[in-house]
Parts: sequence; C-alpha cells; structure tokens
Amino acid sequence: MPKNKLVAPVLKWVGGKRQLLPDITPLLPKPIKSYCEPFVGGGAVLLDLQPKKAIVNDINSDLILVYKVIRDNVDELITLLGQYPNEEEFYYNLRNIDREQDKYASLSDVQKAARVLYLNKTCYNGLYRVNNAGEFNSPFGKYKNPNIVNEPVLRAVSLYFNASEITFSSVDFSEVLGNIKKGTFVYLDPPYDPLSDTSSFTGYSRGGFSREQQIQLRECCDSLNERGIKFMLSNSATEFIKEQYANYHIKTVQAKRAINSIASKRGDVDEVIITNYE
Repeated sequence: MPKNKLVAPVLKWVGGKRQLLPDITPLLPKPIKSYCEPFVGGGAVLLDLQPKKAIVNDINSDLILVYKVIRDNVDELITLLGQYPNEEEFYYNLRNIDREQDKYASLSDVQKAARVLYLNKTCYNGLYRVNNAGEFNSPFGKYKNPNIVNEPVLRAVSLYFNASEITFSSVDFSEVLGNIKKGTFVYLDPPYDPLSDTSSFTGYSRGGFSREQQIQLRECCDSLNERGIKFMLSNSATEFIKEQYANYHIKTVQAKRAINSIASKRGDVDEVIITNYE
C-alpha cells in the first residue's frame, strides 16, 4: 500500500529526525519487513517508513501512552484537546498536576495524553523537558496561535497504527534489543553524547543518559551484529562515539541545532549515522 503523506510526528521532540530523513532514507536496507525502534521519541523515521510490523519503545512512558491513546481513543483525544485554551493560567494548572501524584493518577489515559500534547504545543520552544523528579518544567510559550489540535495528522497516525502490527512498550533499551529476532531492522536514536560539558540535553526522561549507557548500547549493537541483525544508529560526532563504533560504517552528516537557549549558538553541527551493513 502507498504511504499516507499525512502520517507525521505529532510531537516536537529533542533530537527529532525529520530534517535528517533525506540523509537517513537512502541508507536504509530494502525491503524492511519488520522494524524496531527502541528510542522512538517523535517517531519521524517510523512514521516516514510506515512499516507494517514494528516494535516501538521509549523509556518515557508518558510518550508511549500518547501513541497508545492515538491508536485506541483518537476521537476522545481530539475532542478533549479542542477544549483546551491557549492561556497561561490554564497551562500552569495543567502542567503542575504532576506535582500531586494522587491528582495525576486520577487522570484517565486520554487526559494524560492530551496533557502531554497540549504542553508540547504551548510550552516554550515546544520542548518536552522534565526535572530530576520527573516533573514537566518547561515554561509557557506565549504563542499567538499554536496548533493544539492537528486533527488530520492525529487521525492519519491513528489509522496507520490500527492498520499495522505494532507493539508498544516502555522498558529499557537493552530488554528490547535482547529479544529482537533475525530479519528485523533496528533503528537506534538514543540521547546523544554531549558535544561539550554544557551542551547535554537528556531531560526528556528523568535520570538522563550516561556514557556508561552509551557503552552498554554499543555492546548491544555488537550483539545485534553477531546475531546477523542489521542496525542503524544516529548520534553526535564526538570522538567518544566514533571510537565506540570504529568497527562499523560511519557517515558524518550535518544537522541544525535548535534547542540552545542562545539563538546565536543554534546552527549546523556534525552528527554520525552508523550502520553494520554496506
């Protein structure tokens, strides 16, 4: 079946891959009958490929809940989002619900998903960010007309999810990769190794992503390779990452940095696309 061009990311996510699709797509193996993405984030690659069979995971359980609700309750989600005003007081009242665990736990899945989407569309710089306590802490964005309810895209993504065999999970990447069967293609987009001591951003989930975890991920990639499973990995072009994956094919590409709080420091940076196949 032809791909639906309306199927696209529903969230702005740190490290999103929409801008790098022209670099990534030509390097993908063909055909891809089964697909796995352990760090799905905004899902740009998944939603561009639209594989019929996929394993989709992210450690951020709120994000995975959004995808499940889009699959199962898109009508309720669209209706609820349509009731949310672009107002600062409403924004902070909704944002701060996660400071009261009993209150947050009382929300339905649709309410939790709508909260994530609303905050993502109306917060400053469209940046999903949590503190060490796991609380959403981005300030109000003060946008005049944010696209809070992108109904055509939400419905298209829901249709794709329901027409495909997709397994959603929110577990550690090592658990996902340990269970991958041969014949599945794996795309890995982990939190990036920081270019400097001050440039790290892993605030999409509490706890961040350490170099020890980067090494653990590379060891998982070694295991995939030994089992004959093809993978592609994106990361920043640091010497550490290039040394970790020196035994694989490394291509350097340029991407625009868009999350620095200082506008003059946003611009092109080197990233790497790593594969274990020609």
